[in-house]
Amino acid sequence: MKIRILSVMLVAFALFAPSAIAADLTDVGYIDQAAIGSLPTFVSANQQLAQYKATLDPQYAAAIKSARTDADKQRITIDFQQKFTDKQREIVGPLFTRAQLAIAQVSSSKSLSVVVDKRIVIFGGQDITKEVLDLLQGSQAIAPPAASPPPSEVGFVDQTALDSLPKVKQANQDFATFATGQRKVFQQKFAQAKSNTDKQQVAQDYNKTLADKQDELLKPLVDQTRSVTSDVAKKKGLILVIDRADVIYGGTDITKDVQDALGK
Repeated sequence: MKIRILSVMLVAFALFAPSAIAADLTDVGYIDQAAIGSLPTFVSANQQLAQYKATLDPQYAAAIKSARTDADKQRITIDFQQKFTDKQREIVGPLFTRAQLAIAQVSSSKSLSVVVDKRIVIFGGQDITKEVLDLLQGSQAIAPPAASPPPSEVGFVDQTALDSLPKVKQANQDFATFATGQRKVFQQKFAQAKSNTDKQQVAQDYNKTLADKQDELLKPLVDQTRSVTSDVAKKKGLILVIDRADVIYGGTDITKDVQDALGK
């Protein structure tokens, strides 16, 4: 269980200035990525990738079985992961690039400053899914737009970048060490439990102990990140900040500003 400091913070921060969102974010678009993924070309590519993985899995299992040391297992795992990544890039890469160009071209034609995933939109925004699908299913090459997206009042923070901060890594390490120790303690209690009711209580106590510890380690980081992100957003005139994973096109990247403010 890994601590992710934006998991709570961004849900709350996305509600910042709701009246301004309705009034000002007319240059925000959204797209249904599931619809793109259901296109025959993407379905076929994923099937090819699945078939490749099916042939790779037995090879990996055999290699791991013959490994003599943990170092050998780690090396084998990295090698096979790289093989899969290379094949994924080969099969899906061109389709992904074409989709990005289609989204960029449609967004540029509509003067959108940011496009987000449909699943995070509750109200407002422009749905550009159909235009992107039509462009993707055409036979012609898609040229990149001549202009970059205009400045956006929607900012984003890259969760993975914040996860790499030393203080976050340390929190994850501390939690992992604590969880390992508690697992041993509660395994003994579970083994000593005499009834199903007792076992259920032990399980509940175990989950609560981990949750309390996670909150102890997480809350200070969440509070600090919320405060820092809010300050950066106000300085840059942003009215909304979301996770980088939900941004498909455009937006204002404030990751480095938040990282610098958080420090080590």
